[in-house]
Amino acid sequence: MIRALATTAGVFVLLFAGTVSTATASAGPIVGAPELTHNPLYKQGRLPAVSCKVTKGTSRASTTRYLDKVVDCLNSSWRRAVKGFVPVGVGAKAKVEEGPCFSGLEVAGSFATSCNGSVQVQLGSDWIKAKSDQAILVELTRAYAGAIQTQVGISKAWWALPAGDEKDGGEEQTHRFYLQADCMGGVSMKILGRSAKNWRPLLTAETPKEYGRFNWYGKPANRLHWFEQGYRSRGPGACNTWKAPSSKVA
Repeated sequence: MIRALATTAGVFVLLFAGTVSTATASAGPIVGAPELTHNPLYKQGRLPAVSCKVTKGTSRASTTRYLDKVVDCLNSSWRRAVKGFVPVGVGAKAKVEEGPCFSGLEVAGSFATSCNGSVQVQLGSDWIKAKSDQAILVELTRAYAGAIQTQVGISKAWWALPAGDEKDGGEEQTHRFYLQADCMGGVSMKILGRSAKNWRPLLTAETPKEYGRFNWYGKPANRLHWFEQGYRSRGPGACNTWKAPSSKVA
């Protein structure tokens, strides 16, 4: 099942309990799952920009402080969009080898992912020594988006979709889930005041090569489309991938 594989993104498995969804999960826009298509998150306007004065050093301690600060800055803005918001935490380890969200997939380098509403980071020398934080920040904000998806019930509703009934094994709806995270990551990059001449290579720059066999996002052009849509809007209302035509999430 592709959804079971997809939940190993970032080495961690999203764990959700719940009943089987009554939504229509065939290829095409979702029907019958308001947590996905009509989530209150989409009613929020532009989120406030934040002045996040933080510099990533090249030591483990300074990089860990940098990660904590960035997530704190994101919390200060995203809290306006989520009812009952719980500040997202971040935990960094040199090597993730156990825990409730560990899938067993070995990843050599650094990565960031959402895990049960928090951000988990495997912090290796590649991120610590990096002079530029731009690609790292794209990865971190995408993981943060997953934490927001969990808080507002999107992750649980996606997990409950009857993927076994889909001809494509749930691939299109998996794209919708992860492309939404890309879009919300774009919102966060705008909140933080970051810019780039070309976002496309940054979207995959820090993705572990071990994930190359998984197709979570679909076409690179669609990834760029959703990221830039979130970036331009600076609000989650632009990130409703669940109602988009199949061509936009292929």
